[in-house]
Amino acid sequence: MLKLIRLEWKKNHIKKYMLITVVITVILQIFMIAMARELEIAGPPLLSGKSMIRTSIDLFTHLTFIIFTGVMISAFTIDSYKKRTMDLMFSYPINRRKILFSQIAAVWIFSFASLLFSKLCLCVFLTLTRPMTGIVTTDILSGALPYWLDMILSSAAMVSISYISLFTGMLKKSSKTVIVTSVIIACLTQGNIGEATLSGSVPFYVLLMACAVLSVYFSVYNAETKDLG
Repeated sequence: MLKLIRLEWKKNHIKKYMLITVVITVILQIFMIAMARELEIAGPPLLSGKSMIRTSIDLFTHLTFIIFTGVMISAFTIDSYKKRTMDLMFSYPINRRKILFSQIAAVWIFSFASLLFSKLCLCVFLTLTRPMTGIVTTDILSGALPYWLDMILSSAAMVSISYISLFTGMLKKSSKTVIVTSVIIACLTQGNIGEATLSGSVPFYVLLMACAVLSVYFSVYNAETKDLG
């Protein structure tokens, strides 16, 4: 499986996505600095129990990387069907499900690592520039275990629920469908209408995780028998 994952990274030019991750992170850093006036006051914790700075980091990185994961799913899996390269891969003496799972794993691992990288860079950057921006980063500097555990688990959850878009993309064999679905997921999980928001709702995220698991299952369960055409 690891060899297949590395092959997927090589085949899809993973260095390109590394560069995109760096560019995204730099843009988010600039955006956060531009919002320094809004973030400079510590204030009481929000309803989520997080400070404004932590909430902002999660918001912008989650929005961005849910869509980023959708773009990668489109490139790694959906485009393989559209360009007929999946025909060649399925001609190898390898279980078809294993090939699809290697594509799914390749995207998940890289997206998860990229999201964590971006969050860490933002935390370090905002901490180092605190004297100039006045942004309060006390809870980041504390380095408490719950903070880092929340960062890891929330990153894994956001990347995982992005896979809901895999099923819709497979149904239509459409990259646009994957990306549109990813945008909708990003808006539902991170957006709000007035004070109403589903962000931080545990039942809602459990439902989305279940949908993501079903999405992956139904996308690959009959790969051995279904026609590629």
